[in-house]
Amino acid sequence: MPALALLSGGLDSTVASALYVADGGRLARGLFVHYGQKAAVPEERAARAVGAALGIAVDRIDLPALGAVTGTALVAADRDLPEPELATLDETAEDTADAVWVPNRNGLLLNLAAAVAEGSGWEHVVVGFNAEEARTFPDNGAAFLERSNRALELSTRGRVAVVAPTLHMSKRELLEAGLALGAPVEHAWSCYRGGEIPCGRCESCRRRERAERALAEGS
Repeated sequence: MPALALLSGGLDSTVASALYVADGGRLARGLFVHYGQKAAVPEERAARAVGAALGIAVDRIDLPALGAVTGTALVAADRDLPEPELATLDETAEDTADAVWVPNRNGLLLNLAAAVAEGSGWEHVVVGFNAEEARTFPDNGAAFLERSNRALELSTRGRVAVVAPTLHMSKRELLEAGLALGAPVEHAWSCYRGGEIPCGRCESCRRRERAERALAEGS
């Protein structure tokens, strides 16, 4: 079935897209959304590199209104991003989630992607929701996916559904699956900050570091 990959440039959407293809799906196009996030430049660069590795072109849509309504650290230049310790990452996740929450971001992005997919005659939107982030970000979990698809049954007249091949995976499991498939994880940008290299200190960097360590240690 032809699908639109919603690519953030991160590890999750990279592996989800590769898993979709490995399971027999066909990607028709990628979509990157710029909403004013601090890491927009390296994220877009990563998304295009991932798309090229998967054999698809990646379109960009600007959504400045979303950045305008959020004052959180993921977007606001005058807000510092949290830098959690690796050892206490799960214990501090609720606090860091509040600091980087963007109002209804995934809701808007799914509906935008579904509109593009319906208009293009594609049946699926592929996303990188996962169990680890769903513990603190409810718009990454199974309930959000199920309810979104129920709404899309009406808003796209049943023509588009969202699929999340990584839905029940931790970051470690996700990374392991991606490496086993040969997914282009080396292109993925896992940092909330912009720049030439990841900061290594924000929550997103810490989650990838933990996954890489766990995989290396076989735990």
